[in-house]
Amino acid sequence: MARSRGEAGTVVSVNISRTKGVRKAPVPECRALPGLGLEGDAHAGDGHRQVSLLALESIQKMRDIGLDVGPGDFAENITTSGIELVSLPVGAVLRVGEGTRLEVSQIGKVCHDRCAIFEQAGDCVMPREGIFARVLAGGPVAPGAPVELESLPEGKEKDHA
Repeated sequence: MARSRGEAGTVVSVNISRTKGVRKAPVPECRALPGLGLEGDAHAGDGHRQVSLLALESIQKMRDIGLDVGPGDFAENITTSGIELVSLPVGAVLRVGEGTRLEVSQIGKVCHDRCAIFEQAGDCVMPREGIFARVLAGGPVAPGAPVELESLPEGKEKDHA
């Protein structure tokens, strides 16, 4: 049985795009669809990377080297603050708002193409610090909603690297 951890943060921005390979635009609210992703987003589907998340703290690292970037610019669906996403193991479950539940399915990604941010700065945080999740239970997702670590898979502890 997974253990409850209680770590919490907040949704800063919810972002979608109708096409793949572009920055995502913030929306006032979006519905997470079980087994698919965010309604209206090009990445929604039955794969394991239904929703992408990136912490505002990660975006700040790029701002600190002089880039004018913000939520959605890294093509993340949900921008968070106050929860250390990159240290969560695969299988961790996050509760977003009142009913949405996301299961972490991948940490980071391989970038096959150099994105505009990489071309501009020679670096990009999304491949290292972004996470991906499957939607276990759907519901509304909006800025200001709490993001809570509901559980970790049995035998896993959060990394403190």
